Amino acid sequence: MVDPAAGILLIADPFLKDPNFIRTVILLCEHQKDGSLGFVINKQIEQTIDELISDMEGLKLPVYYGGPVQMNTIHFLHQYPQLIPDSVKVNNEIYWGGNFESVTALLKNKIIDPKKIKFFIGYSGWGYDQLNGEFKEKSWLTVSASRTLVFNTNQNEVWKNSLQKLGGQYEMMINYPIDPQLN
Repeated sequence: MVDPAAGILLIADPFLKDPNFIRTVILLCEHQKDGSLGFVINKQIEQTIDELISDMEGLKLPVYYGGPVQMNTIHFLHQYPQLIPDSVKVNNEIYWGGNFESVTALLKNKIIDPKKIKFFIGYSGWGYDQLNGEFKEKSWLTVSASRTLVFNTNQNEVWKNSLQKLGGQYEMMINYPIDPQLN
């Protein structure tokens, strides 16, 4: 396990009961002493990006539930820092945000691969020391993010593959039931 920082995946403990985060994986994009911000990468919503943003008409790209905070906002992760101005580096393979008009034009003109960009509605956020408290409660496991995990479009595999990356005892958790009392 690694310490929380930008570029780290938070893997929900198999027994975490919070309905917003059951079996989720969150990419931390910011982790500072005044708070943390990230996106749930494995919880797709029903709408596509063209249904949410009229400028993206014809682009039937999936949108993911980024988290319960500011559900009226759209965010994105990508692998194109050289093409999307104002991107924020999360790690060497993953970038957050940037100029939305550029993204729209690049997608419409088929200049970038839609599999290398992921859209989110809302985000996951923690106030000062809140995330540290959740670590003390053992709500989260951590592993370094990779573009393979972050841009995986099979949402059912992301949580399991993240645990496999931890190896050892964590691989056994893949098959744990959400509620062991129902087993």
